[in-house]
Amino acid sequence: MAIIEVKDIKKRYGDLVAVNGVSFSVDKGEIFGLLGPNGAGKTTTVEMIEGITKIDEGEAYIDGVKVSQNNHQLQSIIGVSLQSNNFFDSLSLKEILNLFASFFSLKINAMEFLEEVELHDKANVYYKKMSGGQKQRFTIALALINNPKVLFLDEPTTGLDPQSRRHIWDIVSSLKDKGKTIILTTHFMDEAETLADRVAIMDNGKILRMDTPKNLINELIKKGFKKKVIADERANLEDVFIDLTGKNLRE
Repeated sequence: MAIIEVKDIKKRYGDLVAVNGVSFSVDKGEIFGLLGPNGAGKTTTVEMIEGITKIDEGEAYIDGVKVSQNNHQLQSIIGVSLQSNNFFDSLSLKEILNLFASFFSLKINAMEFLEEVELHDKANVYYKKMSGGQKQRFTIALALINNPKVLFLDEPTTGLDPQSRRHIWDIVSSLKDKGKTIILTTHFMDEAETLADRVAIMDNGKILRMDTPKNLINELIKKGFKKKVIADERANLEDVFIDLTGKNLRE
């Protein structure tokens, strides 16, 4: 059932080996989290799988398509939502969606995409007028233009307030429920623990461990790890914040 197969891929920049023999597979409909500190190689890994960065050794396949040889075919089955984007400031969200659809020779109902990310009331608003959370949700809408089988989300909630983060989580979960396969990179461990079916933890260009978040946590506990519990583990401070201030977006 694997839709993504990554086989011993490597990337070098001069003497630096940024990615050193990374292998993993992702099943259809799975949310797969790629975690690691800055410089671990996760961004380079994702860029190679997306076909943005050349693979020096090894190979990656998405839905049977060999990434290194079929870039045009690959772009028809993946969607990419980047952490930072620059769009046309003087175009409305609806106009930008229609413009991007034209790149794929598609005719779309822009409102359907905006409704998917809860921006239907912002259809005629200029991109430059949007808040950070709205911009992040809009990039997800753009990534869905070509109805991709695989969606790449790069740090989708960085810099967002708790309400906006939780709404992004709801959107990601909804996309999974609709059958999308999602590759998620994030620095937020609670985000990965909440959303990801499995995670791979990278450092120094290699995958250190790969499993479900629950299994990885239990494995650590069995090793004798203990931490000081500050509050009831059934909730955290962010849950308290949401409970007190509400779930409504502040935009």
